[in-house]
Amino acid sequence: MKPIWIVDDDQSIRFVLEKALLREGLPTRSFTNPREVLRALEAEGEGEGPQVLVSDIRMPGGSGLDLLTAIKQRMPGLPVIIMTAFSDLDSAVSAFQSGAFEYLPKPFDLPKAVELIRRAVGESQREDVAEEKMADAPEMLGQAPAMQDVFRGIGRLAQSHVTVLITGESGSGKELVAHALHKHSPRANQPFVAINTAAIPKDLLESELFGHERGAFTGAQASRRGRFEQADGGTLFLDEIGDMPFDLQTRLLRVLSDGNFYRVGGHSAVKANVRVIAATHQDLEQRVKEGVFREDLYHRLNVIRLRLPALRERREDVPMLARYFLQRSAQQLGVEPKRISEAALERLSHFQFPGNVRQLENICHWLTVMAPAQVIEVKDLPPEVLDSRTSAAPAGGPTTFTALSSGAGTPVNLPGGTVPVTHADSEDTAYQSGLVSSAAEHALATGLLPMAASSTWQTGLEQEALVLLNGGQTDVWDVLSRRFETSLIQAALATTRGRRIEAAQKLGIGRNTITRKIQELGIDD
Repeated sequence: MKPIWIVDDDQSIRFVLEKALLREGLPTRSFTNPREVLRALEAEGEGEGPQVLVSDIRMPGGSGLDLLTAIKQRMPGLPVIIMTAFSDLDSAVSAFQSGAFEYLPKPFDLPKAVELIRRAVGESQREDVAEEKMADAPEMLGQAPAMQDVFRGIGRLAQSHVTVLITGESGSGKELVAHALHKHSPRANQPFVAINTAAIPKDLLESELFGHERGAFTGAQASRRGRFEQADGGTLFLDEIGDMPFDLQTRLLRVLSDGNFYRVGGHSAVKANVRVIAATHQDLEQRVKEGVFREDLYHRLNVIRLRLPALRERREDVPMLARYFLQRSAQQLGVEPKRISEAALERLSHFQFPGNVRQLENICHWLTVMAPAQVIEVKDLPPEVLDSRTSAAPAGGPTTFTALSSGAGTPVNLPGGTVPVTHADSEDTAYQSGLVSSAAEHALATGLLPMAASSTWQTGLEQEALVLLNGGQTDVWDVLSRRFETSLIQAALATTRGRRIEAAQKLGIGRNTITRKIQELGIDD
């Protein structure tokens, strides 16, 4: 992890913050004035620099506000926390117009200061992940006629500023289309900001979208820019727009109409030059009929519609995508890429893929870990592909790996680390590993359990409980609770590549909670 840079001419402030952050496992680097910081940035290589910058506002060697401006020009995504005495409060608040993450009034409460810095670290790591995805994402792959229609649509729409609505099933790659529209547009050098409206609690979504003024609600200690302001000049991608709360739809309609909005608690209109791209897997016309989606907003969004085909509608693309995902999984895991036989590709191509491209990516990652030889044969494919009942499942149906572990309740360990027992099902997840344990395979073989792919995880859990209860075990609650919590935490850590703070945020639990659980459950992250 990159260090936290602390800039203050007061040695005691630097010392206190350094010691507190090091106790939390956060590396630090200290400077006495802005000139030292700028020189250090010049000397750093590409991709180096701080994770977060914490700077005093007044120093003999320059102003913290001037440093903020210079830093934002070089590293626009870097969270900067401004430390300020009470007399400089107005100056600090004005710094938010230049993009400061938060301010820290002096004298500060040390635990609160550390927690604020941790929040900034989490924001910085999310920015890093987004940049990695943008840098690593290839041009969209597909030779099927349905995908060629999508490519032609992207080509025609890229140079336009018109609002676009992308429809398609979950896992079909709607965000990739939004990235492509941005990448090939005149706004390509401006921000691409994405927000999943279904993933943010209703009471926070308004502030996330439009920002808030200081004092707008409890805890709003400073003004914050929302996603519309962050995307100014660029593109704002609103994923799962069909789940947006009804009252916020009115505010969104106003922005789409004239480009003006108000921050939460604000009285001055803010103008945003933003191209909006929305996406949904839902039938918005039906949502309108049900009265949960505004008809006028639907028509405002539905200026141009791009429909992304399900993977079962483009089966000829499965072999090309499978080979690509096997190559990428091998790079991520640091192993030799595996090849796949024509017979295995043929079997894959006839699978229904209810989870679409994302499910194929997960399967290829699973094969990279689990296939015993360098050439993947039909027998190596995961259970849901081999099970003919799943292959004939209706579109959009569930597909799962049974989340069972060994009889002792421990996860399965492989060279290089512990593989979580899970199945990916969130729109923003890049990949997850699925694993059927030896205990589950034995149960399947002996008829104690049905095939995992034809049942939900709840059914698998219930049947595992029956096996334990019928076997006379008296601590079933504790055993299965530990397995459940272990699988959840390992899955979250897998998606965040071991970053605990981000994993806790994804799970909706606190940092201290996930740390305690990791220790209690003996998880090696």
